[in-house]
Amino acid sequence: MVYLDYSATTPVNTEVLDTYNKVVLNYIGNPNSLHRLGVESKNLIDEATAQIKHLLKTNKEVIYTSGSSESNNLVIKGICNKYKNRGNHIITSPFEHSSIYGPLNYLMDNGFEIDFVNLDSNGMVDLNHLKSLIKETTILVSIASVNSEIGLLQPIKEIGDIVKEYPKCYFHSDMTQSIGKIDLDISNIDFVSFSAHKFYGLKGIGCLLKNENIIIEPLIHGGKSTTNYRSGTPIPALIVSMAKALRLIYENSNIKYNNILELNKYLKSKLSNYDKLYINSNDNCIPHILNISIIGIKPETMLHALERYDIFVSTQSACSTGDMSKAVLALTNDQRRAESSMRISLSYLTTKEEIDYFIDSFDKCYKELIWK
Repeated sequence: MVYLDYSATTPVNTEVLDTYNKVVLNYIGNPNSLHRLGVESKNLIDEATAQIKHLLKTNKEVIYTSGSSESNNLVIKGICNKYKNRGNHIITSPFEHSSIYGPLNYLMDNGFEIDFVNLDSNGMVDLNHLKSLIKETTILVSIASVNSEIGLLQPIKEIGDIVKEYPKCYFHSDMTQSIGKIDLDISNIDFVSFSAHKFYGLKGIGCLLKNENIIIEPLIHGGKSTTNYRSGTPIPALIVSMAKALRLIYENSNIKYNNILELNKYLKSKLSNYDKLYINSNDNCIPHILNISIIGIKPETMLHALERYDIFVSTQSACSTGDMSKAVLALTNDQRRAESSMRISLSYLTTKEEIDYFIDSFDKCYKELIWK
């Protein structure tokens, strides 16, 4: 099997799974309980929280969630419900995940105004346009660090610097596709979302990092848990295993990154030989994601053709809906490329032998399908 859909989810690191199993079996107490077993579980969570903050070089409050979709909903709805007396204006980009657009559409139906910042020819946020969009009623700017379909890395520090000039406006970044892949300074970001299953952790656990001086309205009410902003019984095994996954992924991170970069360059060089194939990911993209379009072949047709060779890629973000990639359309302004885009996502686990097998199999599928 050749798995090339790491941006959708990653296989669980066996060390992470071992940690999860040990905590499940040995720490049975509810962390909210006052007896010794509860205190032991709480202390374990506190240690994991300290480790996460150390690894990400932050003093932000850690709110544990079920994953990035919940984190994104929590911050967007939490800010808007708490500060709707200040304003009703939100700014975002055309490159966001559906868990950003979903709550924004909900808020639009409830009287909020949404603006999309312009992009330059390379897909980068137009910082001057962003400045011009912020007004007295703007309470939130939400822009992902890395787009999940194309891999575009946005100028997060510069965006944060702009938003900091407006004390009644907060900056949120969905960093699901960058945490564990690249090092970014998050000091001038008010809220950061991410999920463990994107860096070889278990599904069902994620984080929202929040500047401690900001209050938001919870999505789930019902008493204090690890924080006041997300009620429910904390799950020590998931939390501790996420901290373990984060520690492991950042070990030898430069070596991992450079290996992925070399594989990306090699794959690009091979795919550039096909006359009906366009490479949508550009030099502003992280090497973990390579988005392509094959004009004349439906992406799902190529996906299933490759599946016959036990190769697994994706057509869009795993949570996307519809037949066209909005991200590719926003970048290329080409409907044909947006309708035929595919995502190949790489990992430090990916080998050159796997890429060679993919290229050989892709060549067979391409020749078979292009003449149909």
